[in-house]
Amino acid sequence: MQGDFRRILTQANRSNGSAALDAIEHDLPALVNGRPQVAAQHLATLAFRLQGENRLDLAARAYDLAARVAPAQAAPYRLAAIRTRILDFCRRGAFDPVEGLLQELREAKAAVGDRGQNDPSLVHIAWDYELAGDAEGAVRSYLLARLARDLLGGQALTIDGDTLERKIRNLRILQMNALAEEGRHEAAQALHERTRHVLGLGPLRIYDIVSARQAAATGEGEYHELLAPRRIAEPTIAFLEGPVALTSACGSLDAPPQYVARFKDCLTFPRSNLVLQGSRLIYDLAAHPLSGIADIKDGVNPDQVMTAVYGAGRALVEEPAETQSLDAGLMMFGLQSKNYGHWLLEFVPRMLWFNDRACPSDFPICIDDHMPDSHRQIVALLDERGRQILPLPARAARFRELGVAPVPTFFPFDSRPGVPVYDAVWPKDVLAGMRRKVLERLSEQGTDLQRNGRRIILSRRGFAQRQLVNEAEIIAALAPHGFEVVYPEKLTFPEQVAIYHSADVIVGSASSALTNCIFCNPHAKIIAMIHEERSFNFRGYTSMIESSGAQLLFIRGKTVAGEAVHAFHANYTVAPTLVLRGLETLQRSAP
Repeated sequence: MQGDFRRILTQANRSNGSAALDAIEHDLPALVNGRPQVAAQHLATLAFRLQGENRLDLAARAYDLAARVAPAQAAPYRLAAIRTRILDFCRRGAFDPVEGLLQELREAKAAVGDRGQNDPSLVHIAWDYELAGDAEGAVRSYLLARLARDLLGGQALTIDGDTLERKIRNLRILQMNALAEEGRHEAAQALHERTRHVLGLGPLRIYDIVSARQAAATGEGEYHELLAPRRIAEPTIAFLEGPVALTSACGSLDAPPQYVARFKDCLTFPRSNLVLQGSRLIYDLAAHPLSGIADIKDGVNPDQVMTAVYGAGRALVEEPAETQSLDAGLMMFGLQSKNYGHWLLEFVPRMLWFNDRACPSDFPICIDDHMPDSHRQIVALLDERGRQILPLPARAARFRELGVAPVPTFFPFDSRPGVPVYDAVWPKDVLAGMRRKVLERLSEQGTDLQRNGRRIILSRRGFAQRQLVNEAEIIAALAPHGFEVVYPEKLTFPEQVAIYHSADVIVGSASSALTNCIFCNPHAKIIAMIHEERSFNFRGYTSMIESSGAQLLFIRGKTVAGEAVHAFHANYTVAPTLVLRGLETLQRSAP
């Protein structure tokens, strides 16, 4: 019978592998013929071959037969069968049985003292699903990888360095966004419900998205318009190299109204822009006619205290497990409030409207508690009512009454994938008003704002992204021309404004530090160095800086290939000769 056994094993191929195993199992005692170890080795060899042919279900069955015919050596064969069966189920998308198999795997490994180096990599399986665009397959595999981590000491991080929980949450958000955009909000809600307990998240509620003006129009709030909608001019961008064909889309030239609004009984989330009132989400950006191009990050970014998705005029927002309660407050907290560029452009102008008589003077100014001290200095500088400044921790906050004011223009955090970068144009009247108020308040406090002809270069040496790699070379080239190096992050806000306002020429990387050129004197000349990415927000920088009256010239350098980062944040180099040429160009253009 041993000859029959070998013949069956040898003839097992893609067409009859299952039949061969059926034949072996049917006549197993006779085929073994008193030589169980040899038969088990033959079956294990067949299993190994079937694995190579990607017939994992048959391979697992062959390992099981090997365990049956050689009980004394059954443990390693059983372990191999379990591992192979896990791979088979996961690759076929049959995830339900795998949780039980992981428990069996734990016991089988303990039986042979196995340390797990040959365990199936559920993280790699999940990654394969992710690369194939199968979000549900990836989520199910990452959930199993999480169980394997806890049961077996398996891999704790994903291929791209995320925690398993973060990856599951991000993939769920992608899935829920797709459903929400199709108007299937209840389906998105149900999808979240399937995994929220694993991730420690609360349930999602569905809200209608409205603007502050729409919300107040229904009688659930007060709305005081202080600056009407108006048309603004598209900025003219100056490049040293001449005209550049930009790949970004020009932002709207219809500046939105500026207002103060008040709403009662609101739920908010520090570090986010969301305001919930009843069944409505009050959010101008999400309610804007152009919101379809916006990649709204509230509830998505890593520092958010809730989960949220948007689509088809409605949003799903996670209900908080606990909240802090406040009687009243003015909303100076929100998404990216700790980033200086976002803070200066999106948040600081609101102080113009919070100082208006339409806004109660006894409302404290609420800020995010993770913001740097310089941000708080700006609030204190601009506040004309002596209000309390109240830092809020990252926990949902319920207000009996909340005062809100808008961003000066429609400004999405980012454009959606596949949509051209939206290059927001900032209204000169609002930014000039903010600039004027800052300069007035500093002057009242005794800050010297006299123009003194300084020439400064702004260092970005302390930052990891958007680095001017050859900064030292640029500094050396500019030193003979009277330039001094300034490190803005080491200065207080008043010190920064004083230096910027005093200078006649400023050279720096197009970054958060350059936004302070809003406070330049109107005779200043600005050189903004940047990489070669043509989708960069050149219109945004031009409109914000030239609101001061200063003149701006861009010099595009060479992008340095390196780590995968957002195109805006790539490192770059600029030839010193280009900077010197830029200085000559600006000097020739001087009146």
